[in-house]
Amino acid sequence: MRILTLILLLISFNAFSQCKEYIIGVKGDTLNCVDMKGLKQGRWVVHVDDVRGERGYEEEGVFENSKKEGTWRLFSLEGDLMAVENYRWGQKNGKCLYLNQMGNPIREESWKAVNPENPYDTVDVYDVNDPTKVVEKRVVKLEGTTLKHGTWKYYDQFSGKVDKKEDWVFDKLKTKGDDDNLAPIAVTDNPSNTNSNTKTKAATTDGDEELDNKKKLPKPQAVLDYEKKNAGKKKIRVRDGATGY
Repeated sequence: MRILTLILLLISFNAFSQCKEYIIGVKGDTLNCVDMKGLKQGRWVVHVDDVRGERGYEEEGVFENSKKEGTWRLFSLEGDLMAVENYRWGQKNGKCLYLNQMGNPIREESWKAVNPENPYDTVDVYDVNDPTKVVEKRVVKLEGTTLKHGTWKYYDQFSGKVDKKEDWVFDKLKTKGDDDNLAPIAVTDNPSNTNSNTKTKAATTDGDEELDNKKKLPKPQAVLDYEKKNAGKKKIRVRDGATGY
């Protein structure tokens, strides 16, 4: 027992020695550590008082080099859970849930944090003729620090049911009737891409049929009478209103 107590004391002393500032929690654990470089490390509890009409809150989670990491929980000063947020590289990443005072969900957000040292991601490029077939993977640069990415849900606070949904991909919102907004990247140089050619041929065929139909329209009686009266006579040039030659 003495040996175990000594080990725990040594671990605690080692943790204290790495912190320039810290506090001891109610369970005897080290909280709010500021290391020798002035960076926040480990578990933290942040208290914010009411300020100019804005409600105060407390949040708890982990800092790594002064950047939020992992799951953080936000509480009202009365102790009610208000939000559960997830972080990476100090930015929101993944699901974030927000609750009302009754503990019912208000909104569920979905985020994608951008690695500041490598702001690139890989997206699938699909065959335009077969949306289930991936023809290649393309690297794209992500602009910003965190992007709306995934499904956002808005809840009815009375029934608790989902009232509205939004689908986001890299900060771009998909809307009804605007499938191209979030559609996979089109492969314009793919030999199998025959949609445009098919559409062009169809349009040309439709145009020819329309022209043929116009040619088949019956001539007015006045034109027929004129042609009959002047049949066999030498054609003369008359002014018909045309401007070309």
